[in-house]
Amino acid sequence: MHFEVTLESKVAFLRQPTSYPEPAYRVEAIETHMSWVFLTDEHAYKLKKPVRYEFLDFSTIDARRAYCEEELRLNRRLAPDVYLGIDALAIDAAGHLHLDGDGTVVDWLVKMRRLPTHLMLDYAIRHGTAGGSDIERVAARLADFYRACAPIAIDPVEYRRRFLAHIDSSQLELSQPAYGLPLVQLDAICRAQRAVLQNRSALFDQRVQAGLIAEGHGDLRPEHVCLNAQISIIDCLEFSRDLRIVDRADEISFLALECERLGAGGLGALFLRSYSDLSNDRPPSALIHFYQSYRAILRAVIAVRHLNEEKFRYSPEWPRRAKTYLQLAENHVACCR
Repeated sequence: MHFEVTLESKVAFLRQPTSYPEPAYRVEAIETHMSWVFLTDEHAYKLKKPVRYEFLDFSTIDARRAYCEEELRLNRRLAPDVYLGIDALAIDAAGHLHLDGDGTVVDWLVKMRRLPTHLMLDYAIRHGTAGGSDIERVAARLADFYRACAPIAIDPVEYRRRFLAHIDSSQLELSQPAYGLPLVQLDAICRAQRAVLQNRSALFDQRVQAGLIAEGHGDLRPEHVCLNAQISIIDCLEFSRDLRIVDRADEISFLALECERLGAGGLGALFLRSYSDLSNDRPPSALIHFYQSYRAILRAVIAVRHLNEEKFRYSPEWPRRAKTYLQLAENHVACCR
């Protein structure tokens, strides 16, 4: 017998504490652009939405299973004790859903160990509990990680072209009148970023030639860093290898930028220094500032995209956050001179 199970039905089932093999007092459901995450007392279960965008395709069950497996493989590099496996969501002959049970598989979920909220770096920064020793441990974890990464061969011209393409597309998107962003500021930032790529191309070419481009995390933000005993770093970009192919300095610059946005610029600076000392990788400050300016523009794009969704359309948070990122982008690109 064939059953068509909608996303809404799957979500409704997974919201129920009785749907899980372990005892669950309550279930917290969190929706993102691309998935639903269900938090029980001890675990987190991620269900990918059947969506298709320019940069990913989760529209079929086979694709979602493949991406679940890829998420497991990639995230075990930096959080091996967190990513436990993938579970099947199945429906039996009576039309009842079961998690990791018998029946016809209708979807797949990534099963993770739930991490303590108070140990996430963004929470610790906001509540003043993140200290220098924590940041140094994060730097050591990442230095070890990148040391084990194989260099990725890429043409230096192509490497710089990727930045230009993203700057152009970001400016076009952020210029939409509906977002109400300061276009003179945006234009000046993007022109300055292009000038760095054109006039200081050696900054980028030297990184490529030194073998410092790697398949990294792709989304290294404080909310993905857990300050537990071993330092667990979760939620890498499993859906795009291109977005994971980065200069190591790009990723560490991004994490420092996000610390700065959260009001912990000092911790971000300490992180950069600690990483450089531990890895013996000392990228020029102009390059660090370019990467931070570039990442801030990309994050501004992600912020305003929330306004395209009905539930976020009237929230002042996303335009405000985009403007914050534009100011960060302006500040950092000015330091590239």
